[in-house]
Amino acid sequence: MLIGEVARRSGVSARMLRHYESLGLVRPTGRTGGGYRAYSDDDIRRIFHVESLRSLGLSLREVGRALDDPGFAPPELVDDLIRRTRERIAVETELLTRLRRIDAAEPAGWQDVLRTVALLQALGSPSADKRQRAALSSADVVPVPVEALVEAVLNESDPNVAGALRWALARSGGGGWEPLAQALDSPSAEVRRRAVQSLAELPDDEATALLRDALTHADTVVRRYAALALGARGVADAVPALIDMVVQETRDLDAADAADALSALAGSAAPADRIADGLVGRLADATLDPSARRRLTEALADIPGTTAARALVELSHDEDRTVAHTAAYVLGIRDAR
Repeated sequence: MLIGEVARRSGVSARMLRHYESLGLVRPTGRTGGGYRAYSDDDIRRIFHVESLRSLGLSLREVGRALDDPGFAPPELVDDLIRRTRERIAVETELLTRLRRIDAAEPAGWQDVLRTVALLQALGSPSADKRQRAALSSADVVPVPVEALVEAVLNESDPNVAGALRWALARSGGGGWEPLAQALDSPSAEVRRRAVQSLAELPDDEATALLRDALTHADTVVRRYAALALGARGVADAVPALIDMVVQETRDLDAADAADALSALAGSAAPADRIADGLVGRLADATLDPSARRRLTEALADIPGTTAARALVELSHDEDRTVAHTAAYVLGIRDAR
C-alpha cells in the first residue's frame, strides 16, 4: 500500500509518516518498481500501535522504546504519565478558573482584562503588602469576582490582609455564601475560623441564615464567632450560645464580648427577661467554678429588668466574697443610673 493510501486509511498524514520513518519508528518494508514506499499489513499495524501509545501521552522516543526494547516495562512509565497528566490538569484547571473570573468581572475591553489579571496576580502575591493593597483597591479600581475574594480570604494567614479581604468581600455586593458555607466544614480549623469571620461581616440575610446554622456547629470557635455576630445583629437565637461563652470562656476579654452582645440584645422586655433567666439559671449550677459565677454576675450588670435586679441583690450576699462584692458594685452602678 502506497503512502498516500496509508495516510487516508490511518488518518496519519504523509508528512508524519515520513517523520516516523526518519526516526525509525515505522519503516515501510517494501518499494515499488518506481521506488515508491510500499507499506505491508505489519507496517500498518505498527502505525496504529504508534498512534495508540501516543494517545496515552508518550513521546515518540518513548513510543520507540516501548515497541522495540523488550526490557522496557510499562509500570514506571505509566506512573510517570499519570503524574504528568495530573500536573497538566492542575495547570489547565488554574487557567480555566482565571478565565472564568475574568469573565465574571464582565470586562468592557482589553484594558479591563489586563487590570483584572493584574489584581488577581496581586491577590496571590507572596508580599502581604501587595495583597493588602490589592484587597483595598478591589472595590474601586476594578471589580474582582467574589469567588476570587473568598479563595483569598480563606487562604490568608496575615491578619491585616485578611481584614482587608473581608472588607472587600463585604463591599462586593453579595454572593460568596456557598463557598464560605462549604469552608465551615473544612478539615482545617483555620479555614473554618476564616469562613465564619467572613460570614460575620457580610450584612445580608443569607449570611445571617448561615450564622444561625453555625450555632450548632461541632467547632466551638465557629459557634462563638457565629453567636457574637448574631448578637450584634439582634438575633435572639444567639442568647444560649452567648451565655455558654460567659460560662465557659477562660479569657475575660472574650467573656466580656459575649456579655456586651447579651446587653445589646436586651433591648426589649421579653429578651431582657429571657437573658436574665438564662444567666440566673446558670448561676444556680452548684458545679460552676468561682470565676464562671463571677463572670455571670458581671454579665447581669447591663441586663435591665427586675429579674436581673433581684438576682444581683441575692448575689450581693453570696458566700463567695468575690461574687458578693461584684454584685454589690454592679447594684451601686445600676442605682446611680
